[in-house]
Amino acid sequence: MKFQKVYSLEEIANLLNCEFVGDKNFQVLGMNEIHVVEPGDIVFVDHPKYYDKALNSAATIVLINKVVDCPEGKALLISDDPFRDFNKLTKHFKPFRFANVAISDSAIIGEGSLIQPNCFIGNHVTIGKNCLIHSNVSIYDHTVIGDNVIIHAGTILGADAFYYKKRPDGFDQLISGGRVVIKDNVGIGALCTIDKGVTGDTTIGEGTKLDNQVHVGHDTIIGKKCLIASQTGIAGCVIIEDEVTIWGQVGTTSGITIGEKAVIMGQTGVTKSVEGGKSYFGTPIEESREKLKQLANIKKIPEILNKLK
Repeated sequence: MKFQKVYSLEEIANLLNCEFVGDKNFQVLGMNEIHVVEPGDIVFVDHPKYYDKALNSAATIVLINKVVDCPEGKALLISDDPFRDFNKLTKHFKPFRFANVAISDSAIIGEGSLIQPNCFIGNHVTIGKNCLIHSNVSIYDHTVIGDNVIIHAGTILGADAFYYKKRPDGFDQLISGGRVVIKDNVGIGALCTIDKGVTGDTTIGEGTKLDNQVHVGHDTIIGKKCLIASQTGIAGCVIIEDEVTIWGQVGTTSGITIGEKAVIMGQTGVTKSVEGGKSYFGTPIEESREKLKQLANIKKIPEILNKLK
C-alpha cells in the first residue's frame, strides 16, 4: 500500500505516538507485508525469531518492539505493540468508508458492462468493458476488474484477510487495506470468495477460470489461463503460476508456489511447493504416479498378511 504523499519518519512516529531511530526527515512512502515490501515501505515485526528477516528485507522502515542496531540506510519505529500500530496505520491511510447506495458514485463501469439486480459495487471500484456481473455479487472498495470478465451470482470480491493474532482475551484481526485485482477475460463461478490483500493485491491472472464455490485467500497470485474446479480452498500468499489445473476439493497451505502447468488432482492437500509440468495427488502431496502406486500396494497388505499366517 502506497501513501498518497511522502511522509517523514517523524510524522509517522507522531501518528503512532512512538519513538524512532533514524533521521527525522527519512522518507516514508507506504506500508506492506514482508513478502511484498519495497524501499520506502514500513514493515512490522513483533517476534525475535523474525527480526533479522524484517531488518534485512527490502523495507527501509521497520516497526519493531525492541531497540536493535539499525541497518545502514534504514530507520526504526519503536512500538510496544507493532501489530496494533500497523493496524492503526491501515485505519489512518485506508479507512473504512460507509456506502449508502448499491453502486457507489465513485465506481467506474466500462462501456458494454452489465450489472444484474441486487449487486453491491463499493467505493472506487473499477470495472472494465463488456463485463457481466450477475445478481447478488458484492464487490468491495478499490477492487479492479478488467475487460470481458464474467462473475456469477453470489460471489464476493474483497472480504478481509483471515489473519489474526492471539491475545489473552481472544484474537485481534490484522486489518486489510489491500485490493482484489481481476485481469481481462477471467471467469468466476457462483458463490466464490476472493479476499483482498492485507496491504497488497490478491490477483487473478488473464484468462483464468474459477468454478463455483472456490475460495482464494489474501495476497494470493494466480497466473494466466489457470483452471480451478469447485470447492477448492487456496490459502493466503500462494503463488499459482500460469496454466495450472486444480481439480475439485483441493486445499493448500499458505506461502507456497505451484509451478507452471502443474495438475493437482481432486481432494489433494497441497502441503508444500511443487514443480510445474507434473501431476500431483494425495495428502501429503506427491507425484500422482507414485501416490497411486502406494495406494495399490496398500491394497495388497491383507493378501500379504494372509500368506504370513
